[in-house]
Amino acid sequence: MKKLSGVAAFCALVITSAVFAAEKSAEVDSGLELGAQVPAFNVRDITGPHKGETLCYRCAYGASPVVAVFTKKVDENVTSLIQKIDATVGKNKDAGMKAFIVVLTDDPDKVEPSLEKIAKEQKIEHTPLTIIEGAGPEKYKLSKDAETTVLMWNESKVAVRHGYAAGKLDKKAVDMLVGETKKILE
Repeated sequence: MKKLSGVAAFCALVITSAVFAAEKSAEVDSGLELGAQVPAFNVRDITGPHKGETLCYRCAYGASPVVAVFTKKVDENVTSLIQKIDATVGKNKDAGMKAFIVVLTDDPDKVEPSLEKIAKEQKIEHTPLTIIEGAGPEKYKLSKDAETTVLMWNESKVAVRHGYAAGKLDKKAVDMLVGETKKILE
């Protein structure tokens, strides 16, 4: 009986390890390290107050608490994240909270109409949707394996960082990210 218990314990350990590894594999090491200073970079504003202009939102937002989402694809989960972050920014305007979304693309003219449509349909009011050509700002160390990277900072220092492989940003992750905005508001 002891031998069976040992086998059962081993199987339970293997299954637990596999589940943990599967959950962890959804995240990718992407973005600036925690505590890192946030460097400047330019984006093309598609839906925000500087629509049609190229500017540095990181610079414009200064030391404010900021959520920045870098994504290669805007699917329903990214759209949900945009919507929930926008609502969170609206609720925390008195705290000076800001956010912006950066779509990483090689074809900005193709992406622009879809961002305008999302902003209109989802009633995005506080979060500019922007575009940057290519893989993103080099100094931000966005992983080529990450489809979406979320960085949050306050006083220009990274407080939250999460990278997600293709298709791995799900409802649970969206809710967790929205909850983590508290870290930059403290």
